[in-house]
Amino acid sequence: MTSTTFDIGGELTVRRLGFGAMHLMPAPAPVREASIAVARKAVALGVTLIDTAHMYSWGGNEELLAEALHPYPDELHIATKVGVSLVDGEWRYDGRPPVLRDEVDQALRRLRLDRIELLQLHRIDPDTPLADQLGVLGELRAEGKIGHIGLSEVTVDELDRARSIVEIASVQNRYNLLDREHEPVLEACEAAGIAFLPWRPVAAGNSGARAEVAAVAAELGATATQVALAWLLARSPVILPIPSTTGFDHLEENLAAARLELTPDHFDRLDLVSERG
Repeated sequence: MTSTTFDIGGELTVRRLGFGAMHLMPAPAPVREASIAVARKAVALGVTLIDTAHMYSWGGNEELLAEALHPYPDELHIATKVGVSLVDGEWRYDGRPPVLRDEVDQALRRLRLDRIELLQLHRIDPDTPLADQLGVLGELRAEGKIGHIGLSEVTVDELDRARSIVEIASVQNRYNLLDREHEPVLEACEAAGIAFLPWRPVAAGNSGARAEVAAVAAELGATATQVALAWLLARSPVILPIPSTTGFDHLEENLAAARLELTPDHFDRLDLVSERG
């Protein structure tokens, strides 16, 4: 039976099927109210890991989550990301230590937290030494402002280099049933017991791929989205999907995938879909 929980960093227990807050919007007012309602519904349905980032509405997403959910239940953890800045109206990778330190302090203030249990580097800044970027995050962890450090959109080599500098608890790369470019990174994470958070966990394929997924879904009395998420959960015990949505119906559909068990035959048929996807 597929495990429903995972211990990030060996100690931060979360349900494997989380929620991506990227599409929740802080404005205008009616949209904000709807976004707050979705965030609260996610927690009511059992979500214990929510993913956000400084880049999402440039802090507005973090503030929205705090408005919706603070004071947070003990079992709920908000993961956020830093390392992308807005300069003169344009975004850029920015891993300079003073910038990362300031973004972490801002995230703590906006989320109304004393400690961010999972803080991820949104992207490695190619213009700043990796040791400097991860070094300051290590300092923030030593100061108690960060619990665990993660990375986003990295290669196996970058992950290895990062692990020689600090302990890495998670990796957030694009990955789904039809897009397995980062399969080597997933395998490296599984070997090391590192959480792998696939962003864009559901993607559409060509007609042949969609037909096979739809066939499996029909046999299981599920939706194609649920099948895609269930495949991720069955693919590796370190995968923690974080599907995003702004609607109650899709939220309930996504989270119901945690209860969907694929047979070995279903898994194998889906595993071949990427070749046609």
